[in-house]
Amino acid sequence: MLCAMLCAGVPGADESWITELLAGRDDADSATGECRRSLMDLAAHTCDEIAGPRMCFTPFLPDEARPLAERALGLYDWSRGFLYGLGLSGMDRVRLSEQGKEAFDGVVSVTHLDLDDLDDSEDNEQALMELTELVRVAAMLVYEEQGRPRGPRE
Repeated sequence: MLCAMLCAGVPGADESWITELLAGRDDADSATGECRRSLMDLAAHTCDEIAGPRMCFTPFLPDEARPLAERALGLYDWSRGFLYGLGLSGMDRVRLSEQGKEAFDGVVSVTHLDLDDLDDSEDNEQALMELTELVRVAAMLVYEEQGRPRGPRE
């Protein structure tokens, strides 16, 4: 959700995201305050990766040492959250370039994967790497087209 909101150029995306995640929690509770601080750190890191000059964004997914099925589920969940965040942001697919639309559709296709009988094969490892790169590029394309601040001449 956060990545999508940042990529769509939502002002105050980090605070909106945290408010959504901590809805119904007691702000006076020390555990909630600690959680809020950790989420703010994660949001700042994510924003730096997406908007920073190095453009080194990578989706926050399970570590490569984890089983393939767990990593695939992580990518599936990340993709669903990204699309949900774009919807919350009011971002419409029609505003994207043709390349952006293709990338967006690729993220949608990840949410249609059948993960029930995923085996640890080399082919599945390769496919997961390719899908992970697809969602990374899709996020960067959305950011380039919708979220990147534009200068006076752009």
